[in-house]
Amino acid sequence: MEISLQEMMRETGDQSMTVHTVAEGPSGSLPITGEMLRSAPSGEIFGMTQNSGMGWNPLLLNRPQYLLLGTMGGIRREDGSPLALGYHTGHWEIGLMMEEVAHEITAHQGIPFAGYVSDPCDGRSQGTTGMFDSLPYRNDAAVVLRRLIRSLPTRKGVLGIATCDKGLPAMMLALAGMRDLPGVIVPGGVALPPVQGEDAGKVQSIGARFSNGELSLEEAADLGCRACATPGGGCQFLGTAATAQVVAEALGMTVPHAALAPSGQPVWKDMGRQSARALLQIEHSGIVMKDILTDQAIRNAMVVHAAFGGSTNLLLHLPAIAHAAGLRIPSVEDWNEVNRKVPRLVSVLPNGPVPHPTIRVFLAGGVPEVMLHLRRLGLIDDSVLTVTGRTLGENLDWWETSQRRQLMRKRLTEADGINPDNVIMSPEEAKRQGMASTMTFPTGNLAPQGSVIKSAAIDPSVLDSEGVYRHTGRVKVFTAEKEAIRSIKLGLVGAGDILAVIGRGPSGTGMEETYQLTSALKHLPFGKFVTLITDARFSGVSTGACIGHIGPEALAGGPLGRLRDGDWVEVVVDTVRLTGSVSLVGDGELPGLAQDGCVLLASRAAHPLLAVDPGLPDDTRLWAALQSASGGTWQGCIYDTDKIIAALEAGRQALGWK
Repeated sequence: MEISLQEMMRETGDQSMTVHTVAEGPSGSLPITGEMLRSAPSGEIFGMTQNSGMGWNPLLLNRPQYLLLGTMGGIRREDGSPLALGYHTGHWEIGLMMEEVAHEITAHQGIPFAGYVSDPCDGRSQGTTGMFDSLPYRNDAAVVLRRLIRSLPTRKGVLGIATCDKGLPAMMLALAGMRDLPGVIVPGGVALPPVQGEDAGKVQSIGARFSNGELSLEEAADLGCRACATPGGGCQFLGTAATAQVVAEALGMTVPHAALAPSGQPVWKDMGRQSARALLQIEHSGIVMKDILTDQAIRNAMVVHAAFGGSTNLLLHLPAIAHAAGLRIPSVEDWNEVNRKVPRLVSVLPNGPVPHPTIRVFLAGGVPEVMLHLRRLGLIDDSVLTVTGRTLGENLDWWETSQRRQLMRKRLTEADGINPDNVIMSPEEAKRQGMASTMTFPTGNLAPQGSVIKSAAIDPSVLDSEGVYRHTGRVKVFTAEKEAIRSIKLGLVGAGDILAVIGRGPSGTGMEETYQLTSALKHLPFGKFVTLITDARFSGVSTGACIGHIGPEALAGGPLGRLRDGDWVEVVVDTVRLTGSVSLVGDGELPGLAQDGCVLLASRAAHPLLAVDPGLPDDTRLWAALQSASGGTWQGCIYDTDKIIAALEAGRQALGWK
């Protein structure tokens, strides 16, 4: 479209040329004293001037101030229609929640301030170079959010309002790092599924299914249009967004029954007002983040994560939250121990056994309902403090006998004809239905530092009678995700193949999320007979025999980077004992043993095509270097300031810099 300069510079009317040069300014006067003028920082007094200039009643400017930080994106008209789109539904209705919180703060004689740091969408950036900024965004956003908190020195507390894959972990990191400040997380809720159609996870595979003749063009277009049935909230499955909400509540950072509420609905808006009252309560009581975030709270969150069957991405986020809070970072062994002890109790998309959407989990009782079961098993510490100002035990006692619990569970039966005890099961019922524990951490000569698989997501039909997945096959090696998905769409991948996607960890791509691969394999008929191994990560909705987070990553010298097409790879995952291995076992006519693979790996150089992605931004290269110096993937891809400074100083001395 060609626009002339005259048309480009067209005014909206004659009034646009009537420019005023002075204004009356607000009426009234600042509520200041002589002592304030003598001793207060000039910034505090000028802040009052700006508050008055923005229209706040000057007589009320001495009231306590509270900061609302949100991940809002897009511009909504008053009727809810879009004037400018957001990146995703998860931040589209955040502004509505911030209004509710602001009204409640004002009603309690406080002054709400609001700031925004919007967030990207992993679903939107799948398979694109936008994914190179996804995980690094989390760290950068947390830094910006903390800077915004510190930049309002007069705030008494902070409410962080966020929903999705990176925005919510970033918000939790930010509040965890403000250890001496009261803070509350307000989850942005979930979207509803369509009456007829697919959820937002399955619908991301329409390209692969169409390419393999599983869908017509008309079917793909129809399903793709309707998958996001409501305009706000995170996706309808227990992916990273929903799991992050669950973990926030399990940490005690939210009010009870906050995670997975339906975005935009009255119960969700009420939760915002409840959260505001919680902040006022803990600020009055002198309770701050370091009182809530403890080692015991971190372990509780790990236990709840296992009971829900949550996203493996939280292996990156929960350690980072622990680090920000100054707590012990959980190790692979800690995760392993928790997953061995904790039964999976929630039947939810994508792993079932019945694919209930997250709204049903909310109505069945959500996090507090799951924690009631865990408390009876002695698996959680209910003495920890929460943002209600009460202990977790007190919160659970309230929930167990609350009218809210009764009405929510009744509503699920009335609305969907679902028994809530079939969504959140008792340990006995979960065992009867064969619910596998959530995660396994395979090692082996290709993953000496470890890896992770959501073993609960392996199709039961490919397990042996003892619950063990065994696959030995020839490997097809890809150094770019786009080549791997192209091969799947062209029918070049089939049952029995093992796909290795290498060089896609932090150093190569910012540790891209490869959901388009795992989604395609889940929803293609032969996919359950294919194994994927990679140093990248997966979406929380990923399923199947998909092993990620392999360490060391290929570009850091990891043995995964020395694989070649046609090598024999053996994968074993015991979904009962939660043990496993990923090993090269030869390159001859027949597979050998892991010892043979060790010899081969030691004799080889890196794959000739292994390289940093040419499109990797400098910002992400810097992030990759900083997180590597801080301990890498299994430390949560954090910024450890002391380690980074020590590494820089050692490098400076080695180079002879003055």
